[in-house]
Amino acid sequence: MDDAVQQALASDRNVDITTTGRKSGQPRRIEIWHHLVDGAVYITGLPGKRSWYANVVANPDMTFHLKESVQRDFPARAVAVTDEAARREIFSKMKAAEGRLGHLDVERWVAESPLIRIDFQA
Repeated sequence: MDDAVQQALASDRNVDITTTGRKSGQPRRIEIWHHLVDGAVYITGLPGKRSWYANVVANPDMTFHLKESVQRDFPARAVAVTDEAARREIFSKMKAAEGRLGHLDVERWVAESPLIRIDFQA
């Protein structure tokens, strides 16, 4: 990825993702925040069930849309992060790095929030 994309991943938060509906098979595009932790891109959500997460578990191929400082679409694959220790480490780093997540109850998020790593495809 070029420098502009790397900078956008580091500074922009709002992105869109397009998943494939697990029941309908139709594309589903939503706006969501992404997080950069140790050079990897993650997406999570508030504790609870999320349709986008169910969609990527059923079909991990997706499109990641940058839309703020850079406008580009990337084919990607979602990798569910299910290991408890890895989830705790990632959520802890998110909380430490981002002031707006100060309210985050790490243990609740480890137990109840969806978490995926984005693997960009060539």
